[in-house]
Amino acid sequence: MKVPFTWKPTGWYMIGWSAEFTQGEVRPLHYFGEELAAYRDDNGELHVLQAHCRHLGAHLGHGGKVEGDCVVCPFHGWRWAPDGTNRSIPYQDRPNRAARMRVYPVVEQHECVFLWHHPHGEPPSWQVPDIFESFPQFDTDDTHFYPAYPTFSSRAEKEPVHPQIVAENGPDSVHFEYVHHATVTPRMLKYEAVDHEWRFLTGWPNTRSADPDAMVLRIHSNMFGLGGAISAFEGVQQHRLIFACTPVDDGVSDLFYSIWWPRLEGDENPVPPDDLRERIEKQFLSTVWDDLSIWRYQEYIEHPTLATQDAAAYTSVRRWAKQFYDITPDR
Repeated sequence: MKVPFTWKPTGWYMIGWSAEFTQGEVRPLHYFGEELAAYRDDNGELHVLQAHCRHLGAHLGHGGKVEGDCVVCPFHGWRWAPDGTNRSIPYQDRPNRAARMRVYPVVEQHECVFLWHHPHGEPPSWQVPDIFESFPQFDTDDTHFYPAYPTFSSRAEKEPVHPQIVAENGPDSVHFEYVHHATVTPRMLKYEAVDHEWRFLTGWPNTRSADPDAMVLRIHSNMFGLGGAISAFEGVQQHRLIFACTPVDDGVSDLFYSIWWPRLEGDENPVPPDDLRERIEKQFLSTVWDDLSIWRYQEYIEHPTLATQDAAAYTSVRRWAKQFYDITPDR
């Protein structure tokens, strides 16, 4: 997919689920065109550093070990601390205090793992919004929901989709009828850009009511930069949802999708009954594949011809998104 902006936008981006990063293990990752190494230290804290040791370039994610809060290079045993400093060199009486590994800030939230990316390595300028606390008008206790991972989570890897395309899906309520085969076309009820968030409310009309403003479902959604969107469902459904897009290299991204479904009354099991699980997989987890059937072959139109009802919301999203591009496409 060719786009007129960089594949290395600034913001928080999902890189997986907490359970995928086991304590004492070093994992290789690749995002934003960079080789990375993730490890969970002996205290359970997750860290992500640039992958290649500053000594002679060995990849820490292939054979590296965890000792205390450090990752140990498999080549010569240099120990690197969570802040990127060299903690020790086993065959020397002092560390190399000038050596530095780039550190990528990481946040774990409700089983999801987010990494802060800035093309120049600047620290986070805002925090990841909490999928429960961002909607205080609804239930904010995540124990009242089934765990999202692994039952209600899915990933699509190296898809030809830019995060801007996913963001522009937000104001597009009409596509539900054609892409997701909805029997009712939802309406964009309101939207606003608030700093790093683009917040919007989508309503699903009650076709049995004579009141045009009667809705059977309202979806409250907040985009957190270009990394994705969190949503709270109000009405006939009461679940939470995150849909995230993280660039891997120029031209491809990984997509992450998780649902927190309200527990059935009295059910304390970590996994819901089979009939509920199958229904959610069929009705909700499949929607990402519906979108991909379009996105995989879509061309980004820089100056689109918009319908009257589309124009204001699309323009708002595109104007808001510009703040996350700190470098030009050819950098």
